[in-house]
Amino acid sequence: MTISSSLNASVAGLASNATRLATIADNIANSSTYGYKRSVADFHSMVIDGGNGTYSAGGVRVTTSRMIDQRGSLVSTSNSTDLAVRGRGLLPVTSESSVGAGETPLLMSTTGSFRTDENGYLKSESGLILMGWPADPSGTIPTMPRDTADGLEPIRINANQFAGEATTFMEMTVNLPATSTESTAAGTPEELSIEYFDNLGKSESITAEFIPTIPGTGASNEWQLVLRDSASGGAIVGDYTLTFDDTRAAGGTLLSVVDNIGTNPYDPVTGRLSMTVAGGPLDVGIGVIGEPDGLTQLSDAFRPVSINKDGTSVGNMTAIEVDANGFISASFDTGISRVLYQIPLIDVPNVNGLESLDQQSYRATTESGDIFLWDAGDGPTGDIVSFAREESATDVAGELTQLIQTQRAYSSNAKVIQTVDEMLQETTNIKR
Repeated sequence: MTISSSLNASVAGLASNATRLATIADNIANSSTYGYKRSVADFHSMVIDGGNGTYSAGGVRVTTSRMIDQRGSLVSTSNSTDLAVRGRGLLPVTSESSVGAGETPLLMSTTGSFRTDENGYLKSESGLILMGWPADPSGTIPTMPRDTADGLEPIRINANQFAGEATTFMEMTVNLPATSTESTAAGTPEELSIEYFDNLGKSESITAEFIPTIPGTGASNEWQLVLRDSASGGAIVGDYTLTFDDTRAAGGTLLSVVDNIGTNPYDPVTGRLSMTVAGGPLDVGIGVIGEPDGLTQLSDAFRPVSINKDGTSVGNMTAIEVDANGFISASFDTGISRVLYQIPLIDVPNVNGLESLDQQSYRATTESGDIFLWDAGDGPTGDIVSFAREESATDVAGELTQLIQTQRAYSSNAKVIQTVDEMLQETTNIKR
């Protein structure tokens, strides 16, 4: 009956607008929730063809969805591990309860305020733990699978950790006195000690002894360079014969370098000596032949001009930084920085098809499609912003406008029900 269909359609309208009211209430309630995504209610008409010149109201049904692809504004914070995604992509996270239980289910989020907990894990206030790819001891991220979360692990920062870097190269700029290789010289050796750091961050030293060659007459312009390693008990790790040029064009520069041991060669291109100390290989730069850098032989004074080297002693961690490409680096008070993890960004074909969970987290579904892990700033994904949070995507003014529309629509449906009731009453009164 047509009049009955009107009643049913209005009842469906009341239920649908009540659902829409629920989404509006949820959106307004979460207008200050970081990373919140709006819920929307879509109405769909239902058509029932009565035929024979009659019409039956089919009513309306409602479906709800969450607009995960809508992003809120970014606001700055004072915490370096407050993270937000600028553009497409989601951060990999897992639940606090799963860590240590043998499984770390992959969840996703667009923002979070992560701080180290009592176990060192980077955890948000809502209990989500950030995940990433761990770096190897050299600070390099190994090749990881991109279509699965198998390579990801909860990010754990040891705030009390120490780090040092072994010395692998040192360079000395030293002037040797030209008068020391003359036949009338005393032949007194010159000595220079250079500190370096071994694989455990301990301080060791290379002692460079320059021994002049005294000729019978004239000047030899020749020195013997002997290098000793304190970590090896003062053992000789390098022995070379150095000859200097005395011509007008290149006077005082290296003319030739001869390895007296035969196993520690001199590279004329780089100007480096290759040797092995107790902790491993070590290169010593003495300058390129014919160039006025490194070792020279001029005037009558022994002058160590400068010593440059890599490596540092053991230092304390002072700060954690996250760059736009998702690399988490630890800074130490010795001035070094070391990569600890890389945070990839997760992308799916249909972002709005993700399953919404508590704490502004999401999980992949068949509707969202398969995940793929990108380097932040690469492919279709955006980058990661440190010292930032993403605000709620709720537009309160727009929600209040929809609230007025919903209220009017609900009242109108209620009015239709009242009118149908009055018409049915009139139909009942016909019998009288």
